[in-house]
Amino acid sequence: MFSRRTDWKLTPNRFTQAQQEAHAAGREVLDLTISNPTRAGFEYDRPAILRAFSNPGALDYDPQPKGLLSARQAVAEYYRHRGKVNPESLVLTTSTSEGYSFVFRLLCNPEEEVLVPKPSYPLFEFLADLQDVKLVPYPLLYDHGWQIDLASLEKAITPRTRAVVLVHPNNPTGSYVSTAERAALNKLCREHNLAIIVDEVFLDYAHDGSLPASFANNAEVLTFTLSGISKVSALPQMKLAWIAASGPADQLQPALSRLEIIADTFLSLNAPVQLAASTLVDQRHSIQPQLLDRVRTNLAELDRQLARQKACQRLAVEGGWYAVLRVPATQSDEDLAIGILHKTEVLIHPGHFYDFPRDGYLILSLITKPDQFHEGIERVLRLLAA
Repeated sequence: MFSRRTDWKLTPNRFTQAQQEAHAAGREVLDLTISNPTRAGFEYDRPAILRAFSNPGALDYDPQPKGLLSARQAVAEYYRHRGKVNPESLVLTTSTSEGYSFVFRLLCNPEEEVLVPKPSYPLFEFLADLQDVKLVPYPLLYDHGWQIDLASLEKAITPRTRAVVLVHPNNPTGSYVSTAERAALNKLCREHNLAIIVDEVFLDYAHDGSLPASFANNAEVLTFTLSGISKVSALPQMKLAWIAASGPADQLQPALSRLEIIADTFLSLNAPVQLAASTLVDQRHSIQPQLLDRVRTNLAELDRQLARQKACQRLAVEGGWYAVLRVPATQSDEDLAIGILHKTEVLIHPGHFYDFPRDGYLILSLITKPDQFHEGIERVLRLLAA
């Protein structure tokens, strides 16, 4: 009765079952996996956000496939310090997930291939299944920092390959695509006639306070840069994201024309959010300093506690909201995470959740409230030391 593309394993895995059991038992669990900033104790400009939704223009229906011009101009303004982005090269979506689905549909016939980094966020698998796209992983290597294994990436290219996905910075490794890697990837994609799809939702969260370069105006090859206010302004509930298309004119214009028809087919983005776009995008100015302060505070606390033991090591991280711990691989990461939950009442993600190729990794959220983070790390390290 159901399509093969939805033939997923629907029963919860053991780690999820352990979480459900802890919740059902009413146990107080310290959550070191939190990704929802609206529940992490940050201060939002509530009056400004709510006032932005009182625009009487929301009572008028003006269907614009790429999104209202005023909203696209607000997004273009966001990129002003990173180079000019033309509002006409922007397509607004409700989420980066929808952005991926539009671009996959644009580029791929059924069963054609897209290269994706490993480790990375597990969302890709479901998006690819729903669009009948085949994912082919390429590895990120760690040696005093993360690098793209460019040789392996090139070997993974076949006549069915249509695009390379980059996550800039990667989630959860927190590694940005370097200038040298960018040049090499542009050259490789030109040679093989491939598009680049870049997820930049965490772009603004460089831990050193720098302004990393965006791919949104990459003119070397056909490029689709995805982002949105879920992370940029820490407003995941507002559902405003975008695709910034760039590249050679002979490829860019046909791509935008086709994307516009795809977007027109769904017209998914609502008017109130689009009319509030300028205010919502501007919220980044007040919320990002809070998030970066939280990330740096928790990272310093993690390093302070790690310095007192020798069993675990934090891997280098450049940006984003997460940290990777390398731990002794005496059991599977799933067994370890379940054991930590049972014995310490601390929730922490196993590495396999992010498709790490081997055991020995745990993933921590750095936006957890500092007192909870301090206590949670202390409990976890005490258990691992024992």
